[in-house]
Amino acid sequence: MVTAAQPLAYPLSVRHLGPNWYATVMGTSVVATAGAALPSHLPGLRPVLAGVWVLASVLLLTLLGARALHWAHHRDQARAHLLDPATAPFYGCLAMALLAVGGGALTVGRDVIGVRAAVALDAVLFGAGTALGLAAAVAVPYLMAVRHRVEPGQATPVWLLPLVAPMVSAAVGPLLVPHLPPGQARETLLLGCFALFGLSLLATLVMLPLVFGRLLTGGPLPLALTPTLFLVLGPLGQSTTAVGAFADSAPGVVPAPYSQGFGVFAVLYGVPVMGFALLWFCLATVHVLRARRQGMRFAMTWWSFTFPVGTCVTGAEALGRHTGLLAYEGPAVVLYAVLVVAWGTAAAGTVRGLLRGELLAEPGPAPVAPRPATVRTR
Repeated sequence: MVTAAQPLAYPLSVRHLGPNWYATVMGTSVVATAGAALPSHLPGLRPVLAGVWVLASVLLLTLLGARALHWAHHRDQARAHLLDPATAPFYGCLAMALLAVGGGALTVGRDVIGVRAAVALDAVLFGAGTALGLAAAVAVPYLMAVRHRVEPGQATPVWLLPLVAPMVSAAVGPLLVPHLPPGQARETLLLGCFALFGLSLLATLVMLPLVFGRLLTGGPLPLALTPTLFLVLGPLGQSTTAVGAFADSAPGVVPAPYSQGFGVFAVLYGVPVMGFALLWFCLATVHVLRARRQGMRFAMTWWSFTFPVGTCVTGAEALGRHTGLLAYEGPAVVLYAVLVVAWGTAAAGTVRGLLRGELLAEPGPAPVAPRPATVRTR
């Protein structure tokens, strides 16, 4: 018999379920969408990718329900998440999870639910994800400035998450362009996605120097946060994917010479950005290897190895399409193999942590970046 002193068990189980859990949806969905665009397809791969998209959709529905219980029964904890500078940026993951599943509906999900249902589902999730992404891009930096009182020495790549959400909208939005009436509707959506691209890119360019500067002057990140270095790949790969999508959709939608300009921009922008992504991939990898040697254990931050790497796969695929160079198609296949291994590792660690009751237990103090050391001159 349940008494007032013994609340129902299910609300308690979601008390510490934070918005970072939406990263599982993002990481699972990108396995399907990135695999669908690979230059060479293995026999039987398409049904597997469709199955992965279904899994991502089930995860999304499950997390939406669990997070609704979280807000209904643990509003104090939900408000605490918003006021926590280590947790609030993860609210961008909700928007990106919606957008990732929506984009996957038109990429591979249509094999399961049909084209008409896929278009309707993507339209709903794109609208909701874009609105939530824009809200997070404004609200989280506002809270950081007004309520969080963060310092430069606390900067981590997690700060990029709410700013990347509009870039995901920019990358998946062009998939809906062919399904709109010709004329104003198509051009408005395409240029709207281009505006989201600029919004996210400029905001990222403002934030990224803080992250890079903190890494150089403040020393390595705490072990549990080290995997988040891979989050920097997200805006790099996703923006390259977006400009490739603009170039694919522009002919017949925007007038010349702008339609040809999108094709030129896809190459002139994508090549140097993916070059920097390669540099950051190597830098983040050596930091992770160092942290692993020092005893880094599994945490939900390991999902940082999935979605950002997946965006680099789709970015390399886009460059391969628009340049015709095998120099991009080959790395896309290699990165996809890395993505699959990373997803399997993160998924196994998550299942193991759930079965042991570790991941939903009350967390200890969040790891923060140490303050830069100062040295006396005399």
